[in-house]
Amino acid sequence: MTKRNLLMGAASVALALTLSACSDNAEDGSATESHENMEMEENTGEEMPMDSGSEEDMDMDMDHSGSGEVPDGLQAAENPTYEVGSQVTVEADHMAGMQGVEATVSGAFDTTVYSISYTPTDGGEPVEDHKWVVHEELENPGEEPLQPGTEVTVNADHMDGMDGANVVIDSAEETTVYMIDYTASTGEEVTNHMWVTESEITAE
Repeated sequence: MTKRNLLMGAASVALALTLSACSDNAEDGSATESHENMEMEENTGEEMPMDSGSEEDMDMDMDHSGSGEVPDGLQAAENPTYEVGSQVTVEADHMAGMQGVEATVSGAFDTTVYSISYTPTDGGEPVEDHKWVVHEELENPGEEPLQPGTEVTVNADHMDGMDGANVVIDSAEETTVYMIDYTASTGEEVTNHMWVTESEITAE
C-alpha cells in the first residue's frame, strides 16, 4: 500500500510540473503576441512621409486660365483682325507651353497694353517685364495711355501676388489684345487666357 501511495505521489508531482510548464509557455506566448500587437499598432499609428513631388508640381504648374470676366470699361474690338472663334497659332512665349500651339480666340479688345515690373504682395520674388496687363486693369489710370516709368497700382490677379501690387510700367502699346483658349504643350488645358497681343498670334 505504501509503495502504491509513493507511485501515485510521484505521478501527481510530475503532472503538476507539466501543467506548470505549459502555463509558463502559454504566458510567454501570450506576452510575445501582445508585444507584437503593440508594435503593429504603434507602426500603424505612425504618419507616413508625404510625397512632396505632387505639391512641388502644383506650385510649378500654375493655372493660367481666367474666368472670362473682363475689367470694367474694356471695349470689344469692332473690327479685329482675328474674330472670336478664329483659330490661330500662338507665337508668344511668356507662359510655359504656349509658344507654337494652336488656340481659339475667345475675346478681342481695343486698348493700351502694358508690360510691368513689380514685387508681389505675397512676398514672392520680384517680377520683371510681365506681359500683359491692360489699361483698364490699372487703378485710376486716367484716359490717356501711361508712359514707361510710371508707377501705378494694378487690379488684376493673373498671377499670385499681383492684385493690389504697386507696379512700374515697362512698355505701353495701343493695340488689339486677345483672350484665347488653348492646350499647352505641357498638356494643361487653358481657357480665357489674358492676354496676347495681335503681333503674338498668326492665322493658321
